[in-house]
Amino acid sequence: MKKIVIINGPNLNLLGRREPSVYGDTSFTDYLERLKERYADCEIAYFQSNVEGELVDMIQKTGFDSDGIILNAGAYTHTSIAIRDAIKAVETPVVEVHISNVHQREEFRHVSMISAVCRGVVLGFGLDSYRLAMESFLQR
Repeated sequence: MKKIVIINGPNLNLLGRREPSVYGDTSFTDYLERLKERYADCEIAYFQSNVEGELVDMIQKTGFDSDGIILNAGAYTHTSIAIRDAIKAVETPVVEVHISNVHQREEFRHVSMISAVCRGVVLGFGLDSYRLAMESFLQR
């Protein structure tokens, strides 16, 4: 059984209520239940924090004994060298995920501090970006 960890960063606890025109109207809790049903043969763990250091701690905690990390670092994607260094320090492959197509948004969102140390990036497919990231781990 593959163990996949989903780590969400700041403001993603507000999915379903935050800017529905950008992020949709489904909460991540509801979406996570659908993912768990679809991938019943996988162990899917979930963590969300608005605190950068807690995200680093979770990457370090799960980065040696899971089969994959799906990371939506939110705005920290564009600013956090600490998260980048944590990804680089662990053995578990990480896929960077974004719900929106960040390249269609403000220019400051076009630069990712973490992409270069991730296995891949999935963006712009709404919450389905997480499913596509799951598939990337199951195909290997």
